[in-house]
Amino acid sequence: MSDPGPQGLPSGGDGDGTRAVRAGLPEPVKYEPTLPGPVFAAHFHLPGEPTGPYTYGRDENPTWTLLERAVGELEAPGEDGVETLVFASGMAAISSVLFSRLRSGDAVVLPGDGYQALPLVRAQLEAYGIEVRTAPTGGDAQLGVLDGAQLLWIETPSNPGLDVCDIRRLVSEAHARGALVAVDNTLATPLGQRPLELGADFSVASGTKQLTGHGDLLLGYVTGRDAEAMSAVRRWRKIVGAIPGPMEAWLAHRSLATLHLRVERQSANALAVAEALRDWPEELGVRYPGLPADPSYAIASRQMRRYGCVVSFTLPTRARAERFLDTLRLVDDATSFGGVRSTAERRGRWGGDAVPEGFIRMSVGAEDPEDLVADLLRALDASAG
Repeated sequence: MSDPGPQGLPSGGDGDGTRAVRAGLPEPVKYEPTLPGPVFAAHFHLPGEPTGPYTYGRDENPTWTLLERAVGELEAPGEDGVETLVFASGMAAISSVLFSRLRSGDAVVLPGDGYQALPLVRAQLEAYGIEVRTAPTGGDAQLGVLDGAQLLWIETPSNPGLDVCDIRRLVSEAHARGALVAVDNTLATPLGQRPLELGADFSVASGTKQLTGHGDLLLGYVTGRDAEAMSAVRRWRKIVGAIPGPMEAWLAHRSLATLHLRVERQSANALAVAEALRDWPEELGVRYPGLPADPSYAIASRQMRRYGCVVSFTLPTRARAERFLDTLRLVDDATSFGGVRSTAERRGRWGGDAVPEGFIRMSVGAEDPEDLVADLLRALDASAG
């Protein structure tokens, strides 16, 4: 397969739904599929000098090319010079930015309340002689430990606490102090937030979650506009071989066509769930950036276009939380988030998150909101005894 040229959007086709449905499609060719199937190849025909786009399966694959173009069109629509690289998982994408940018003696600022695998990353960075500083997401607290750092890593909304920081403010301060900024955009997705438009150097995400939305593949990506920085990320991917399989890449691209539908439905459902939990007679400490009374609402409303599918709340004890989860009928007790089927878990069972024993992280799916709310309220009532 030759390098698929960009099809782009028809004139005036700049809505999120149109963009998601058509993102990354190749130029139409008579009798060819609109979205070519996955290309399974470890190597390609390569006579003469290796000057073509596809030489070896660890470096490039036509199926990745289409997906990377699609993600780039969603993360930075209409921008030239933006590059996206896909990876085998979200952690592979995260690692590629951190380890391609940082050297012994450098300093990096991480969120102290971010994804529970970040402490593992911290230990490895410190083993390489890199200084790691942490501060909470809320209140833009990372600014307090930014001086002298080479890289600022932002996760907003934070997982699982759902705090939000002011991306524009942090980017401005970081750039003024000579630091690059990477934003973990997993929870928001490109339809909820566009970090590059807010000034960030990298937008990084796990495509395992809502981007693909069906809980059937692992994927990650990095999007950036600086050619030199992205070249370093690409080199890291080549060195460690953290590449996605062509089938996963194809499934991901296929799934993007319903991203707008899923995000709209799941965001509306999440708000309905959050409002119902907020109005429950017990105080549950409900967090959702789309609730007007939420501490994150003001900042989220300035920089987010949709508030996501994750709601968190806290039950009084571990035992109550486990009874609640056991009683649910429409919500699976499972980790991860962003899928079309609702899931929830007692987050403290993993360790690594500074949350109470009864803390619940719920990923709201695409079921009928009335059914979800009824199931949750029934389980809350039944688990109280």
